[in-house]
Amino acid sequence: MNSSNQLWRSAILLSNATIAEAIRNLNEVSIKIVLVVNETGVLEGTISDGDIRRGLLKGLDLESSISTIVHRNAFVVPPEFERELVMQLMVANKIQQIPVVDSNHRIVDLHIWDEITLPTARPNLMVIMAGGMGTRLRPHTNNCPKPLLEVAGKPMLEHIMDRAKLEGFNHFILTIHYLGEMIEDYFGNGEHLGVRIDYLRENSPLGTAGALSLLKPIPDSPFVVANGDVITDIRYGGLLDFHVRHGAAATMAVRTYEWQHPFGVVNTDGVEIIGFEEKPVARSHINAGVYVLDPITLNTLTENVRCDMPTLFERLQVNAQRIVAYPMHEPWLDVGRPDDLKQANINNQI
Repeated sequence: MNSSNQLWRSAILLSNATIAEAIRNLNEVSIKIVLVVNETGVLEGTISDGDIRRGLLKGLDLESSISTIVHRNAFVVPPEFERELVMQLMVANKIQQIPVVDSNHRIVDLHIWDEITLPTARPNLMVIMAGGMGTRLRPHTNNCPKPLLEVAGKPMLEHIMDRAKLEGFNHFILTIHYLGEMIEDYFGNGEHLGVRIDYLRENSPLGTAGALSLLKPIPDSPFVVANGDVITDIRYGGLLDFHVRHGAAATMAVRTYEWQHPFGVVNTDGVEIIGFEEKPVARSHINAGVYVLDPITLNTLTENVRCDMPTLFERLQVNAQRIVAYPMHEPWLDVGRPDDLKQANINNQI
């Protein structure tokens, strides 16, 4: 929940309170809203400073009941609404507070704009795979590891970490192999970025999951894994919350990929024609290269043995552990070819 200090509890008044009590509450609690409930704790509405002033202009006095100034159609949301959606609702409705209510319309929290716009500090680790050879990007990668290639004036790796920092992540582990010393020289321990950076050094390429076998100590909570060549606006924190909410062992971010058939398609049943489709569009989900894993998943890896992430997910499925897909809609680009690098710079022009 957003109001971790539970300050909203002090903003609750019973519906038989007076305007004077509402004013005192606004001044003392300082969250610019009074939450009005009945005797059973059900939310009846809210009161703002503007509601009070309008009541006084109508001739009410300080001893008048607040029942006549309560905004009874207050905007509320259920607990499962995610932060991004709540922020959109606040902007669209030009409000700075939204009560969170359960199925019985009892208050369980309060979203406050000043709090919800601050990133929640997350102790979870984020591992970024930065050891690839980048062969498809040659000659750009002849003397530079792919994750250090610049997009809009700074390395792709830095874009990824900056995005994650906005979501409250501050401890990163970079897996390195090809020209890894250049990545270490550039980022160091992360102090100049205001984060902590550690490194996993692969003696040979271990794939998109194999390097995780080198994690010591093993994380004690779910951790995010991202490919070092994926530029995206995905909310890493939202992905992590989704993973936890679904009780998964592993979560894979996926994107919808559309492919249009270049010809009209004839549907047949034996020799009978049963229908036509003019250049149909096929839709499927593709791996977006961003994941959340529970520490237990590391038991399926053998130290220093190559393993790609799809293989890891297949092993988990065979072991009857839950694997889920996180459908993402945010901008995304896998920078694997020179044209992709060019497009990334166009998309991120400053």
